[in-house]
Amino acid sequence: MSIEIKAPVFPESVAEGTVATWHKQPGEACSRDELIVDIETDKVVLEVVAPADGVIEEVIKGEGDTVESGEVIAKFKAGAAAAAPAPAQPASNEAPAAADQANDAVSGDAVLSPAARKLAEEKAVDPSAVKGTGKGGLVTKEDVQKFVDDQAAAKPAAAPAAAPEVALGAGERAEKRVPMTRLRASIAKRLVSAQQNAAMLTTFNEVNMKPLMDLRKQYKDNFEKRHGIKLGFMSLFVKAATEALKRFPMVNASIDGNDMVYHGYQDIGVAVSSDRGLVVPVLRDTDAMGLADVEKKIVEYGTKARDGKLGIEDMTGGTFTISNGGVFGSLMSTPILNPPQTAILGMHKIQERPMAVNGEVVILPMMYLALSYDHRMIDGKEAVQFLVAIKEMVEDPARILLDV
Repeated sequence: MSIEIKAPVFPESVAEGTVATWHKQPGEACSRDELIVDIETDKVVLEVVAPADGVIEEVIKGEGDTVESGEVIAKFKAGAAAAAPAPAQPASNEAPAAADQANDAVSGDAVLSPAARKLAEEKAVDPSAVKGTGKGGLVTKEDVQKFVDDQAAAKPAAAPAAAPEVALGAGERAEKRVPMTRLRASIAKRLVSAQQNAAMLTTFNEVNMKPLMDLRKQYKDNFEKRHGIKLGFMSLFVKAATEALKRFPMVNASIDGNDMVYHGYQDIGVAVSSDRGLVVPVLRDTDAMGLADVEKKIVEYGTKARDGKLGIEDMTGGTFTISNGGVFGSLMSTPILNPPQTAILGMHKIQERPMAVNGEVVILPMMYLALSYDHRMIDGKEAVQFLVAIKEMVEDPARILLDV
């Protein structure tokens, strides 16, 4: 039975996607719910799985092609997977017809699956040299790939004279052209739009991290025992930002056309770096979250981002954003707004510096904080006061608890 494989139904905010990777090729056996293709959108990578056991008959949309929501991208034949091992029975005296049908998949004495035959042709591999591990000695795609990898690994040992060839290209100006991913293009478009359409301004302050570091050092072991998660600085900054947002609601607002939208809740996005680019998953209702809840959610989002599993619902919305460039060693930067939000907080590297305290020079662990904001919505006075409020709560964490 032939089945149409369609692109997932995209959310309203996503117009189209791009075929990123085909994990299965035409003629290759698939198991039910096995991943066969990735569709990349502006925000996430969506996975399409096999609807049943069978094989892909035809790929309609190749890698790099643009697809719309619900568009047919391939044709699938259900039930064909069970018939694939049949060519592995030519030795049977009772089934000569089966051996005849296998002739197209045979080279020398080797019996190849369709995918293995295609890979062997691409890699110029002699099928008779490959040992089959499939049923009845069937040579699978994995067998061919292993043979190719083993041959490649053996080459440097057998031919050390190949090393000088690398030196010949040392003076060349090599270039590599790679198409920009849809996510990267979307990030670029949004950031450029933010700079062009917002009256963006950045204010700076510095914060003494010693009180927060002492607090963390004192309670981190008990915190981890009780909650099963390590206590980091990000959760404390999230809670400090949440309290500051409640005091300065214009920083928690957004601009929609000519309207200013004030939000009665705090949904804070935390910028996370991934192999595919910068993503901003959102912590919902941070006012109702404890420090452990924040830490667990950040770890969950970090794992999802690394594995490419972040969903659109994880990144939709958000009333404020925190970006921590300090984990990469950034001492100071000016973060760019995440539209339609009107402000973003930038954390940076903790660096020991000589500071004047009560007329004496003291070495303290200091961090620069940066608040970029849209001057159309937020005046400089409110922006500075908001940043000072965060500074005061970080330098005296009891203020968060006492709401002072």
